[in-house]
Amino acid sequence: MERTLIIGLGRAGLGLHWAVLRRLRAAGRHPDLFDPAPVLVLDSLVPAALPQDGQLRPVSSIAQARTLLDPERTVVHLCTPPVARLGLLRELAAAGFRRIIVEKPLAVERRAVHDILDLARSERMRLAVVAPWLASSLTARLARLVEEGDLGELRSIDVRQSKPRMSRTLADGGHPTAFDVEPPHSLGVCLRLAGEAVLTSAELADMRIGDAVVPGMGRAELVLRHREATSRIVSDLTAPIRERRVQLGFTDGRAVAHYPGGEDDHYAQLRFSRTDHPETWEIFPDDALSAYFVDTYRALGDGTALEPQLHLAARVVELLADAKEASRRPGPADTLPSAEHPAGRVSHAG
Repeated sequence: MERTLIIGLGRAGLGLHWAVLRRLRAAGRHPDLFDPAPVLVLDSLVPAALPQDGQLRPVSSIAQARTLLDPERTVVHLCTPPVARLGLLRELAAAGFRRIIVEKPLAVERRAVHDILDLARSERMRLAVVAPWLASSLTARLARLVEEGDLGELRSIDVRQSKPRMSRTLADGGHPTAFDVEPPHSLGVCLRLAGEAVLTSAELADMRIGDAVVPGMGRAELVLRHREATSRIVSDLTAPIRERRVQLGFTDGRAVAHYPGGEDDHYAQLRFSRTDHPETWEIFPDDALSAYFVDTYRALGDGTALEPQLHLAARVVELLADAKEASRRPGPADTLPSAEHPAGRVSHAG
């Protein structure tokens, strides 16, 4: 059984990671994974509304957590903003904690993600980056459509990720741009389904609310070229509605997938059809974050290799870094350095 330490009690740490862990612990289906002992939590500002049911125990530092936990039997959830990860990872490694689940994205800059990979390698850390869309049963079904070829060859992926995020954006500056909020989910799926890619274009708009302007936190768009397909991701954080839709275009048909809209919705929808054939429509359970935590706790405990997923997460950061640079300068994105060498240091991230 694994003890748990959660660092960062914002929306991700308390509202998502702990909410899912609490549900998994209460269900009791995985008694070999989750120790029933209190989860330790660390944040410079412990929320006043922290549950008082005895399941969470605040600590004041990583050093104090080390006196209460055995690092060899502990999984750390690092849920701080992506702009401040490297220093905490170094501190965790120094205290002996080496099994860590990092909230997405792994970092927001290319140099930072390379430094994290170097640290993980030198300290023999086992890092997993939160990727519920990759653990989703909907993604698994899309992958089967691509692999089995019943609809022909994959030619295009069109992603729409829209949600109103005005209040959180005004209150929290942890994400530098709209590229860092929703696209890390879908970009990983695009790479999984269509393989390695280079950026061909990117656009970024500010969030405007009355007279207030939040630079780079409005609408983000990026286009990728894979070997046989093209992907387009559009994320709008000023949209009036939520949408998480992925449309796959094949040579002989198409598929339209809808991921669950939020943590209170655990059902996915998939419609697909061959040209001139009736459409198949499925609705099915898809609690992806729960599945991700179960799979990752098990992998951290039994020694399953995590490097492929880590390198995929790093490649996502690199492509998003390309998108940020391309959105700030004129000319085609193909002239960016990593577009000339798309594999970079993480070429085996497939």
